[in-house]
Amino acid sequence: MSKPIVHSKHPFFEEGVQCAALPFRLGKKGRPEVMLITSRETRRWVIPKGWPMKGKTDAEAAKQEAYEEAGIKGNIGSKKIGKYHYVKLRGDKAPVLCEVSVYPLKVKDEMKRWPEKDERNRKWFSFSDAADLVDEDGLKKLLIEWEAELEHA
Repeated sequence: MSKPIVHSKHPFFEEGVQCAALPFRLGKKGRPEVMLITSRETRRWVIPKGWPMKGKTDAEAAKQEAYEEAGIKGNIGSKKIGKYHYVKLRGDKAPVLCEVSVYPLKVKDEMKRWPEKDERNRKWFSFSDAADLVDEDGLKKLLIEWEAELEHA
């Protein structure tokens, strides 16, 4: 058995790597907005993410997760814009400390139906409001940095 890594009150026996999409658009007043979705179990505000997929790059997997979890399509950047960490709780199994690589997704289309529509909510927010709503410090920082990047582009 591997030695637990202790970062909080829970010991972690596993570490994982995930990929995520940061869905964005320019809002009605030309200000950048980001789409957040609710997680299925805890109903926290998060960005679409998941495990790497065989036969897909991490960016392609992130784009697929954005479709499945948020019902959005668009152009995904091939270069990650940052990463953050979070704890994935898995019911009776040991928690997993995940490192999440994030890829920008410029949203072009929002589906009316998508695979996880009945399991999640989705909503557009200003980047500063989104940073206040997410729990992960690394994601908060990334949201603030990416808003500044978009405003100066």
